[in-house]
Amino acid sequence: MPVPDLTVTAMELSAAKDTGAALVYRVERPVYSEGHLERELLHRKTRRQEPFKEKLAGRLRCSSEKAKMTLHSLLPILSWLPSYPVREYLFGDLVSGLSTGVMQLPQGLAYAMLAAVPPVYGLYSSFYPVLLYTFFGTSRHISMGTFAVISLMIGSVAMREAPEDMFHIQAPNGTNATVVDTEARDAHRVQIAVALTCLVGIIQLFLGLLRFGFVAIYLAEPLVRGFTTAAAVHVFVSQLKYLLGIQTMRFSGALSVIYSFIEVMKNITSTNLTTITVGLTCIVFLYSIKDLNDRFKKKLPVPIPGEIIVVIVSTGISYGVQLSSNYNVDVVGNIPVGLLPPALPDLSVFPNLVTDAVAVAVVGFSMAISLAKIFALKHGYSVDGNQELIALGLCNLTGSFFRTFTITCSMSRSLVQESTGGRTQIAGLLSSLVVLLVVVAIGFMFEPLPQTVLAAIIMVNLLGMFKQFQDIPALWGTSRIELAIWMVAFVASVLLGLDYGLLVAIGFAILSVIYRTQSPKKTILGEIPDTGIYCDVEEYEEATERVGIKIFQSNTSIYFANSDLYVGALKEKTGVDPSVMQAIYKSCRQKKQRKERDAQDHTGPPIRDSVVKLNIETGITQEVLDMDGPEPQENGQLVEGAAESDWEESSSFLGALGPVRAIILDFTPVSFVDSVGAKAIKAVMKEYAEVGVEVFIAGCSGPLLADLRALKFFDRAVTTELLFPSVHDAVLHCQHQMAPQQRYGIQ
Repeated sequence: MPVPDLTVTAMELSAAKDTGAALVYRVERPVYSEGHLERELLHRKTRRQEPFKEKLAGRLRCSSEKAKMTLHSLLPILSWLPSYPVREYLFGDLVSGLSTGVMQLPQGLAYAMLAAVPPVYGLYSSFYPVLLYTFFGTSRHISMGTFAVISLMIGSVAMREAPEDMFHIQAPNGTNATVVDTEARDAHRVQIAVALTCLVGIIQLFLGLLRFGFVAIYLAEPLVRGFTTAAAVHVFVSQLKYLLGIQTMRFSGALSVIYSFIEVMKNITSTNLTTITVGLTCIVFLYSIKDLNDRFKKKLPVPIPGEIIVVIVSTGISYGVQLSSNYNVDVVGNIPVGLLPPALPDLSVFPNLVTDAVAVAVVGFSMAISLAKIFALKHGYSVDGNQELIALGLCNLTGSFFRTFTITCSMSRSLVQESTGGRTQIAGLLSSLVVLLVVVAIGFMFEPLPQTVLAAIIMVNLLGMFKQFQDIPALWGTSRIELAIWMVAFVASVLLGLDYGLLVAIGFAILSVIYRTQSPKKTILGEIPDTGIYCDVEEYEEATERVGIKIFQSNTSIYFANSDLYVGALKEKTGVDPSVMQAIYKSCRQKKQRKERDAQDHTGPPIRDSVVKLNIETGITQEVLDMDGPEPQENGQLVEGAAESDWEESSSFLGALGPVRAIILDFTPVSFVDSVGAKAIKAVMKEYAEVGVEVFIAGCSGPLLADLRALKFFDRAVTTELLFPSVHDAVLHCQHQMAPQQRYGIQ
């Protein structure tokens, strides 16, 4: 067997590197088919098949090292806390924890309003889950706690299950007017939010234990960004009434954002001037502070805590001038001091919340893992998606027994935690202790805080999400399909609500994948002269086709949904349709037989008959030729000498009808083929073989080749000798085969 001549030696490589000359790729070897490779060059390694009992025993066998790894995977804090560098990390974690905790307070109060529960439950949700994540989470930088999108999704469920009209009671003054029993309403909504959180925790924990952390990859970035932008619209509209100080109904479900906006516009004439003045002042101040923090973030040791400044100052002013009693400004109200004892969530409402829980669980996890991966990549460590699911599940499940609502990571707080020097989740632990101090000692001090201030905090924090509208022009220039996913996620979530909008967006994203596999780029390849490199002949002038050979490439896998489209594209791009050629052959055979009968009868004038000519580019035409007259024509029609060759019937006629003698299917982009696709390829290979056109496959990967064997693709007609490891191998084989044919004048 000839040995390949690899002429690029180490000395030549070094010389080329020193002189700056171009490297030369020069290999001389025989043309190999896959069958030849398997018989002569490749020998499979012998692997001992481990019995099932040994596999099971190995899995169940316990050792100190295995126990240590299991413990570290369940409690990631044990892997880094014993080696925690106190002098290097502690100061940064301390500053970061205090900064994040100060930011956690107003956001916890504000996002509780989005969740349709009293503000103190936002503080509970900013303590218990954050504390638990310190021990079970794998990310060192994300800040767990309340988040606007998740809070709004919970609020929509709470309002749907406990609408205000359920709690109408007769006014205490004896009139026929009705009022809302806010205490009963809030208590029931808390039950709904806590039960939903418990169910979300169970789902996340269950998925984590089943190693389903990979599900986040199905939430494409355009989908998440379009969805969160829509959520920002919902949040913004929901806060308008607090900013204006007006009373409106709260809506949920499809078109709720439109109904809510219309309701605000109807009641805008009753705007409380004091409330909107305080709110707009806070918005201007917070926006200015955010702008300063962004501009001077490299010079400032810690960001200016604009939110806590606004909360403290506005609370003091509200208490001093009695905004609530003198100017009818809505305030936070009663904040109980201390923690509540654990209690079992209301399990009776679980059946109504399953669909919502799945949506909240998936969105919460996708937000957390996306941000965790960003920080992990930046700081050079890894996060475990399955452990993140377990950590989130434990945080939500355990927290639900202490009246918390669902949490995930917050983008704004995580950026603060990382930018202020936080290195580990010690910063998260300290931020939760700051919240604990407020809950058990000084929570009552925030009771005079105007609700319009919390609305201002929420609205300013939405600026980052609204900046995602800049994705539209960017995606327009890069990927129209991703732009469509973004737009569908946004529009569906705005109009249908966040729960159904997310389902529609995921469904559309899946359909877009199917569309891409059914509408791939289909090309005919040609060689860049003397390189063995093949490119699209329609795109590059240098790419030239080999005579008699068509190389077809479609950048998709071949399966039940697109196998017919693949075959149709193959026939269209190569210009060779076996069924048409069969019809031509049948017509020619009939006319030849009729001519032979007429010649035997010696009757009638010389026969002039129509001979079908096949032109690959322009299609099929028909011309009247004198079969006893001039010689047949060239350029893909009847060629000189072909009728006198010793080829028999079908080979003679079909060989003269078209210039294509071989078709090569480039399988380099193909990752998998299912049974339907394999049958389609096999059928088309046999169909072409019947009309004298051989079909070869090139660039088939090892796993794909194994799949073809498992699908019984190979038989006597289709063997591994028709498969080649590269397109160039297949081209050289075809040229070698066509050499005898060219002696007969077949081009």
